[in-house]
Amino acid sequence: MSNVPGGSLRGSAWLAAVAGALLALAGDRAPAAPSATVKTLMERDLPDLAGKEALMLTVEYPPGGASLPHRHDADVLVYVLEGEVIMQVAGQPARTVGPGGTFYEGPADVHVKSANTSTSAPAKLLVVMVKDRNRPVSLPADQAR
Repeated sequence: MSNVPGGSLRGSAWLAAVAGALLALAGDRAPAAPSATVKTLMERDLPDLAGKEALMLTVEYPPGGASLPHRHDADVLVYVLEGEVIMQVAGQPARTVGPGGTFYEGPADVHVKSANTSTSAPAKLLVVMVKDRNRPVSLPADQAR
């Protein structure tokens, strides 16, 4: 496993740093909803797919939790373990996804909405990503490729 370009943070630590930076940059535009907690379960190079790696994560949104618009530059497979979330990529309608439901984001997609529908219970997701090795896990939606 290698470091993220320009730093030594990986997986959930890197995502937490990005989330904090985004909230700091957003200032008064920061959402009132708390952000997600991300835990890295596995990171693995994929020798049969040159230059690619897989990540397996859990993402937990607290009650009323949401993420700012972002992109991954990766194939992202989402499985809802608990609760319900609203998911939307740019150009597509928003979808409410509950336990056992799935969601896909492609490498060119911008994830404009990702939020827990409940204000009283958490929502938990299992996320599997296939991405270019040495690329960031997540980027702000408006950052150039």
